[in-house]
Amino acid sequence: MEAFTSGLLALEQALQRMLALVSPLAQTETVALEQAAGRITATDITSPLDVPAFANAAMDGYAVRMADLAQGDTLLPVAGKAFAGNPFVGDWPTGSCIRIMTGAPVPPGTEAVIMQEYAEAEANGVRFTHPAKAGQNIRLAGEDIQRGARVLAAGCALGAARLPLLASLGVAEVTVMRRLRVALFSTGDELQRIGQPLQAGQIYDTNRFAVRLMLEKLGCDILDLGIIRDDPAALRDAFQRADSEADLVISSGGVSVGEADYTKQILDDLGNIHFWKLAIKPGKPFAFGKLRQAWFCGLPGNPVSAAVTFYQLVQPLIARLSGHSQWHFPPRQRVKAASALKKTPGRLDFQRGIVSRNDLGELEVRATGHQGSHIFSSFSLGNCFIVLEAERGAVAAGEWVEIEPFNALLGE
Repeated sequence: MEAFTSGLLALEQALQRMLALVSPLAQTETVALEQAAGRITATDITSPLDVPAFANAAMDGYAVRMADLAQGDTLLPVAGKAFAGNPFVGDWPTGSCIRIMTGAPVPPGTEAVIMQEYAEAEANGVRFTHPAKAGQNIRLAGEDIQRGARVLAAGCALGAARLPLLASLGVAEVTVMRRLRVALFSTGDELQRIGQPLQAGQIYDTNRFAVRLMLEKLGCDILDLGIIRDDPAALRDAFQRADSEADLVISSGGVSVGEADYTKQILDDLGNIHFWKLAIKPGKPFAFGKLRQAWFCGLPGNPVSAAVTFYQLVQPLIARLSGHSQWHFPPRQRVKAASALKKTPGRLDFQRGIVSRNDLGELEVRATGHQGSHIFSSFSLGNCFIVLEAERGAVAAGEWVEIEPFNALLGE
């Protein structure tokens, strides 16, 4: 195994290294469409039919043949009616028209549908007040989607925008990637379960709760091993069980400078840790590697640091492992700082910010307040990261900065 190094790795290099090392899961499964929300397509999906399946009227009006229309005003008797789900059947006499409703199949021979606003009913039929053009107001079969056309590529996340499309094609089942299995635990004698009274020196185990919520949003199957005390045997058992049952193991705490040496020794015995320090703030102590079977991410113990590293590194890693080939961060934007921002050169800084429009309608951003790695309320107040370059120092009000809007993982 690579030894732990003292160097700090840039975030971009860390992420590139992580994504280059891992591959999507190989296992797939077939699920009913009603159970497919949040799943990732494992194969391309093609249409089993044309959409529309038949030529139909784009609006209420009258189906006509061009040869039956004379120049100027034209009076045609109505030979029948066509409704959606109840098409016109029978003979269509020459020199007549068919009353037709939106979505109804156009009778064979129809060359145009004249909207009802351009028709005036008279005793002997309908008079058309506007000239017609061949093909107007007719939706052709396959105009939207042709039979055999690819409608979704492999690697797409299925949700409210895509599942109804498949339903409209009569697709009842889809082949999707198996859910990623993630084992999760926190380490530290100072941690207490949420809802239990705090003893002297204890804090609530916020990190595991927050990470679990994010894993649920990402559609993972979760093995929650709870709090592991600062005991070498218990920690080794937790790592070994997690490694044997999961695709990815996430721990919180235990990888910072000054932590008990046995944590690193156990990781050294069980696998290969590729890096464990990042040149970012917050989130410097972050470990990534491979145990005997599962991939491993060690999050910092501070709540904000854990959330930032999960968002910036673990989230895209999970997308990669899950086969989500179209996943990406929201595009960054350049906006002006509404107030001064504290910053010391040296590390890439992800401050939590609030982006909004000022009185001139221009986007601007301000910090949520104190940016300490223990101030988790900054996420509930903020809606973006203010991304400050490693070499940058303090920012004055009015300077341009880059922001990264929160995606659904941190959104409501």
